[in-house]
Amino acid sequence: MTLRHDAFLIPPPKIVPSILSADFRRLGEEVRKAEKGGADMLHFDIMDGHFVPNISFGPMIMKALRSESNLPFIAHLMVEKPEDFVEPVISAGGNIVIFHIEACRYPLRLIDHLRRRGVGVGIALNPTTPLSTIKYVVKYVDMILLMTVEPGFGGQVFIPEMMDKIRSLRSLMIKQGLRKDIAVDGGVDFNNAPQIVHAGANVLIAGTSTFGQSAIEEAVKKLKMIALEAYNTLIEQGSESFRVKP
Repeated sequence: MTLRHDAFLIPPPKIVPSILSADFRRLGEEVRKAEKGGADMLHFDIMDGHFVPNISFGPMIMKALRSESNLPFIAHLMVEKPEDFVEPVISAGGNIVIFHIEACRYPLRLIDHLRRRGVGVGIALNPTTPLSTIKYVVKYVDMILLMTVEPGFGGQVFIPEMMDKIRSLRSLMIKQGLRKDIAVDGGVDFNNAPQIVHAGANVLIAGTSTFGQSAIEEAVKKLKMIALEAYNTLIEQGSESFRVKP
């Protein structure tokens, strides 16, 4: 039995190139290429060297690129005190702010603050963080980001066990009647993109497979085509795991 699109609680896929893998000598040029290739958003990993063992860049890079692109900017706060970074990233042009559940003592308070500031809200989980930690906040956010590598560095290999985590999260959302974005960050490539989409994720954050390629525009187009084909197959064939009553 073919599922109707409006009865399927998985949003269409979005391709989100990660700035961390871009050539910082030509950021504006590379961002324009990604946008021309069909990128849906841009992803900024803001690392403080404490929550993760690396320091990347701050809101100033986001601010510098704001005039170079019309795409929504995701600020992924990989920091110990996300509340301290919220205002700077919003002022720099961030449209969606994602913070880690592991780093926030009062997530509902921070979610409420972000809502009042008029930006999209997301929560991120490290690979070994169980889904139970976000049980009571899922319905209050726009996006859940699942790290599929240990955070801190680009170019890592996707952890295979994370496919089950994606599937479990999508099943949890569907049982609650929630049609929200599930983002995957880490090791996304042309080979595993179909499996990631079939597992229930719809926001594919990719650095090496987009900005890390010699032909950025073509790479973004290719990844988007692969993701869309996988999504269409999912919709056409359906899946017992994701069925909902019309």
